[in-house]
Amino acid sequence: MSEHDQVQQSPEQLRYARLLDWGTRVGLVLLIVSFVAYVLGLAEAHVPPERLPQIWQHPVGRYLELTGSPTGWGWLALVHRGDIAGLVGIAVLAGCSVLCLLALVPMYLRRGDRAYAALCVAEAAVVVLAASGVLAAGH
Repeated sequence: MSEHDQVQQSPEQLRYARLLDWGTRVGLVLLIVSFVAYVLGLAEAHVPPERLPQIWQHPVGRYLELTGSPTGWGWLALVHRGDIAGLVGIAVLAGCSVLCLLALVPMYLRRGDRAYAALCVAEAAVVVLAASGVLAAGH
């Protein structure tokens, strides 16, 4: 393959990819650290592991009732618990695209691409709105 055949990536693609790479690395590290802390018992579990076989058989509503586990963003109040801490890594992985999208906005605005900048803001807003739970049934 010659140099002329190689595809050049735009600065926007490179910024998005670099931030996504870092976001996924941070999320993965958080998942590993929280799992190790949970397995080694460094953080007390919200639901003791020995109780899990008894309560896993129940539907989710009953499981939540039996364990006193929160729904929605209520897990943040229990983030110090070993079995809940892993959700931080999951939240980082799920949300790192928002940072990536917002980081593109200044680049597009400098270039005069207001439509692309608006699309990035709109996409980020949709992800944040979906994560907020505002649109969830029962609100």
